[in-house]
Amino acid sequence: MWSQKCVIANNIGEEVKLYKTWSTPFGLRVVWALKLKGIDYESIDEDLSNKSDLLLHYNPVYKKVPVLVHNGNPISESTVILEYIDDTWKQNPLLPEDPVERARQRFWAKFNEEKLLPTIWAIFTTEGKDLEEAMAAWMENLKFVEEELKGKKLFGGEKLGVADLVFGWLANLIGIFEEVSGLKIVDERYPLLLTWMQVFSELPVIKETWPPHDKMITKYQALYEKYHPAK
Repeated sequence: MWSQKCVIANNIGEEVKLYKTWSTPFGLRVVWALKLKGIDYESIDEDLSNKSDLLLHYNPVYKKVPVLVHNGNPISESTVILEYIDDTWKQNPLLPEDPVERARQRFWAKFNEEKLLPTIWAIFTTEGKDLEEAMAAWMENLKFVEEELKGKKLFGGEKLGVADLVFGWLANLIGIFEEVSGLKIVDERYPLLLTWMQVFSELPVIKETWPPHDKMITKYQALYEKYHPAK
């Protein structure tokens, strides 16, 4: 069973702030990384319907969360933030030392951003032929993920890494999407992915940070109804 080693926070005297929302999977990636590193930080939840002046100041290009502010220096985009955290605080590394393995984890993180996330969003927001095409693309993409997980408990083998954190939304949001939409999005054709989802979601540092299930259902039910109004 994977267990997190106790790490004493070593950022005394440093200012670390994280601007996020309570429900964003992108912000959760950063939360997990900071906790794995044992870094003390201040969490600031933003209202994206009324963005704060500080958020707009720190991320004037995209005007989005998450934003990590370290000693006054803002870092935007969650995957960029993960690598910044790993470069800045060396304990409990999130990327392996081997260049090939580092590249592999970066590849799968990019695959998630460019393949899985757009497809799951299409599944959640479309109907008819568009939904059928999105489901077909989704299933095809999951075959690649299933192949990558052969012989592994986590994307990095036995050690939690960047690819796991980036894929982490699957362990929570898939169940919520299925409950709200009534669709089966990950089924028994992908046993390795299902096992990974279970293993990942039960890790102590992950399990203790999931947003409240009931609130998530309420949020995504309203979002689903927006794109699927009653006829």
